[in-house]
Amino acid sequence: MPSFISGANITDLCSELVKNSVIDPKFYEKYHVKRGLRNSDGTGVVAGITNICNVHGYLLNEGEVEPIPGQLIYRGYNINDLVENVEAEDRYGYEETAFLLLFGHLPNEQELAHFNTYISLKRDLPNGFVEDMILKAPSKNIMNKLARSVLALYSYDDECENKGLENEMRTAISLIAKLPVIMANAYQVKRRVFDNASMIMHPINYEENTAQTILSLLRPDRQYSKDEAQMLDRLLMLQAEHGGGNNSTFTCRVLTSSGTDPYSAYSSAICSLKGPRHGGANHQVINMLDNFKANIKNWEDEGEVADYMRKTLRKETNDHSGLIYGMGHAVYTISDPRALILKKKAFELAKGKEIEAEFRLLATIERLTPEIFLEEKGSTKAMCANVDMYSGLVYRMLGIPDELFTPLFAIARMAGWAAHRMEEILTSNRIIRPAYKAIAKEHEYVKLADRQ
Repeated sequence: MPSFISGANITDLCSELVKNSVIDPKFYEKYHVKRGLRNSDGTGVVAGITNICNVHGYLLNEGEVEPIPGQLIYRGYNINDLVENVEAEDRYGYEETAFLLLFGHLPNEQELAHFNTYISLKRDLPNGFVEDMILKAPSKNIMNKLARSVLALYSYDDECENKGLENEMRTAISLIAKLPVIMANAYQVKRRVFDNASMIMHPINYEENTAQTILSLLRPDRQYSKDEAQMLDRLLMLQAEHGGGNNSTFTCRVLTSSGTDPYSAYSSAICSLKGPRHGGANHQVINMLDNFKANIKNWEDEGEVADYMRKTLRKETNDHSGLIYGMGHAVYTISDPRALILKKKAFELAKGKEIEAEFRLLATIERLTPEIFLEEKGSTKAMCANVDMYSGLVYRMLGIPDELFTPLFAIARMAGWAAHRMEEILTSNRIIRPAYKAIAKEHEYVKLADRQ
């Protein structure tokens, strides 16, 4: 039986699709369309108002973008203060950060203790869930499995369509608790099915917090140091939230505005985060780093590193994209506060270890990029390293497999997504529905027998 989707047939049809779908860039200028919801100067179109987070990287001075050191502020608290105070007290901070984002204030000791206990008790997956949803349908990509699993949890929830605020909050905290367990199980099944490796599934230790749980479930011997767990905890804090305009959070708010259930909204956010232009960017940095390591003989020779970077910008090396991954951000200009914190902590943990040389190579790339961009492209735009520059290598230093870099981002960001969903429910009564200008010409209908 001939297949409709085969060979030259599908190629010809796709060629027709291209002819009928590609839009000439001149139309965007003609109709003043802001592609990517970005203004001509790169700033974002204001699409909403939020109490949750301020991502601040520039000032508008008489209509011109004026670069400033970046600030990340959760519910009025600077991320630097949150991290520094947690470190000063030698404790963990992700759960406190999640509480702050969800409820709008910092918890007292009793509130935090109760919140931690509640999360621990909610880590268990429903009976039969691992077998039916993970073991029987393994995935090479853990992000897809996370999204599918979150959507599937709808079927295990008797209150899945109850959109009351208290039930919404219970659902959100339950997912914050469960995502690390889903990720660990999905990864172990992936190892067995696709990597021909042993599958080791540990029981949950209810005494462990989020960072500890992740390391404990991933490591065969369940062993980790306090420094390692706190390093991961800091990274979770830094990635917990980043404003309403980032792609995955905006996706969550768009679906929420339609009135859909929380599982659908959060699953869509995970699917958005998977993209290499969003949460998958840390993979691009790691792949670039591996390429640089393989092709630069002396990583400490800035001249040799610079020469290879010039070739990369000329699309002669790495993936031939002409990009230096991990550099530049849509909002931050002079600095990304997340990258500054992460870089400092990473170098402290890497000191004296073999991986320290790789961190130094990344630091050299970060330092040289602006001047090489100026030299090669004539660009004077302020450019800083973003959090993806160092996050992937931090994960590697912690022994976390590359395919879990983006899932860990999703685990951290679940708190931010939930906060924005609640805000959308509480403050907006309108479905998000921007307009698209139609430019297709009208055609007269041709009867089937007369079509060529």
